[in-house]
Amino acid sequence: MTENQRGNSLQEAQMLADLASYQKGSIVSREIIHKSTGTVTFFAFDEGQGLSEHIAPFDALIYIVEGKADVTISGKTISMKEGETVILPANQPHALSALCKFKMLLVMIRS
Repeated sequence: MTENQRGNSLQEAQMLADLASYQKGSIVSREIIHKSTGTVTFFAFDEGQGLSEHIAPFDALIYIVEGKADVTISGKTISMKEGETVILPANQPHALSALCKFKMLLVMIRS
């Protein structure tokens, strides 16, 4: 499989929210684009799920597609809802917590 084919099965228009379904007690992810310069990944978080604090060496952008989540960046918590976006700066600790079921798009730039 070539780099252009990995994760890229969107050959026609689709609703972003339909790219992954919720699963009870889980986080579901679907990589949409995978390139050496970055990735685009869609996530569906069940209520109460989250990502523990971690650091990434690259900037990332989160876009909330539906639902609500708390995003903590360097100790500051931001309550986010559908339609909102935030940048996670490289090398700063961040975490996510689902306040209810929520879906998000994560765009990570590696250059």
